[in-house]
Amino acid sequence: MELESLNIPAINQFASKYLKQEEPVTSFFHYNINKPAVYEERMEDLGSRTFPREGLSECISSYMKGLPSSDKVEEALEKLRDNAVTVVAGQQAGLLTGPLYTIHKIISVIQLARQQEARLGHPVVPVFWIAGEDHDYQEVNHIYVEKGSKLEKVGYPERVLDKKMTSHITYSNSVMKKWLDDILVALGETEHSKQLSVELHQMIDEEESIVRFFAHIVMSLFKDFGLLVIDSSHPPLRKLEAAHFRHLIENSQSITDAVLLQQRDIRESGFHTQLEISPTAANLFLQIQNERALLDRDGDTFFEKNSGNTYSSVELLSILEKSPESFSNNVVTRPMMQEWLFPNLAFIAGPGEIAYWGELKRAFEYVDLKMPPVVPRLNITIVEREINKRIQDLQLSLHGVITEGVTTARDAFWKSLERPGIEKEMKSIQDELDRRYEEIRKLAVSIDQGLNPILDKNLEFHHGQFDYLRKKIDKALKDKHSLIFTQFTKVENSIRPNEGPQERTWNVLYFLNKYGPTFIRDLTSLDYSFDGTHKVIYI
Repeated sequence: MELESLNIPAINQFASKYLKQEEPVTSFFHYNINKPAVYEERMEDLGSRTFPREGLSECISSYMKGLPSSDKVEEALEKLRDNAVTVVAGQQAGLLTGPLYTIHKIISVIQLARQQEARLGHPVVPVFWIAGEDHDYQEVNHIYVEKGSKLEKVGYPERVLDKKMTSHITYSNSVMKKWLDDILVALGETEHSKQLSVELHQMIDEEESIVRFFAHIVMSLFKDFGLLVIDSSHPPLRKLEAAHFRHLIENSQSITDAVLLQQRDIRESGFHTQLEISPTAANLFLQIQNERALLDRDGDTFFEKNSGNTYSSVELLSILEKSPESFSNNVVTRPMMQEWLFPNLAFIAGPGEIAYWGELKRAFEYVDLKMPPVVPRLNITIVEREINKRIQDLQLSLHGVITEGVTTARDAFWKSLERPGIEKEMKSIQDELDRRYEEIRKLAVSIDQGLNPILDKNLEFHHGQFDYLRKKIDKALKDKHSLIFTQFTKVENSIRPNEGPQERTWNVLYFLNKYGPTFIRDLTSLDYSFDGTHKVIYI
């Protein structure tokens, strides 16, 4: 593998300015990540706080029981129990790990933790926070595979009708295995396919829910790097969070007000806001009859719009005391919960997360917290050898393909194939035909006005024949140069599929199937720098 860096701005204007640490964006965060001593400053701030280290370590250990482990994992748990700080990232649990950016987040956490542990001379532990409390099943229940010239979404067939937390969604072993096998067939058999299938089948048998299956795959890939994982809906974690949920319930209105005020500042600075939050938002979910329901607040009364259920603050606190696992955070309160629990040296964020974290500064301040340094995750594009050769053969620039795709170059190539002489002759004949038909029309309608629509239909038929001929000529040209058009399609599907970044469509299973079990180890071990540049990995 070879690593190259490219300067590619983020599509999100807010995130793009954040990468450069430009005002006014930096004013919406507590730390300037480009300051040389930013992590020393953060370490000093963490030193004034206390964390539930023992309880948190036991909680993570209990969740990770049964997942692939290593001496590095055990060492990381001991570090966390002692005095380590953490680098955290989070994501929903996509089937077969979901889009590649989830893998990129995990690599980012591992890399930044390793780099800062060496630099600070202080233990730093990488942690991946699985957002098992989320309930948007449609976002996580599929992957894309290349079939012919197209990338097709392959959805998992078992349906989920309720708004369940993903942690509560189980699967049928036989259905999951059949779905996986069909995907492996679509990916194409390689020397690694059989072993990959055996290992994944075993994981399917060992787990029951899609979140645990996700965690099992992740740890099988990253256990040797000392990664820790925790599901946000793990019941022992909820018990650890109970006191903080109390704080969020009692202060929900003030937290919402703080976010709305911050959003006003951001809009006045010329940016769009990301979070859709109403003045009545309580920013908490409550489990009601096996469904996750978002709460609103009106004075001292909390209510759920769909069911019409209402609760007083006292009633919610009583539920919290009896069953803290009934509560879960939304996008506003989850970052605060992470900061209460973990001694976070840094939080790894994607472009969208950077934008909405900027809307939380006043809310953090209201609960007497500082946002950690928010570090943009590594943006990675993997370029296979044969794809790189096609890029060169087509005389494309990789930078252009990553940012814009191949449409412009493909259209230019198609235009170069045009035969203007043929079109000129056909147009000349059509114009003459139209002229002659007008002469016929004059004579025909003098006989019977009812012949007019017949003439129109007859002329339309002849024009249709010309269109048919054009399509046949176009098809013949495309067939003659099909190899080159196939090259364009292969490059597009690999580097900018579905008109977006590779990392938002492709799944790691493709690379594991093609390149084998060492792929992730080699990818994670590269010497990355968190300098805001786009990372290109040639394999």
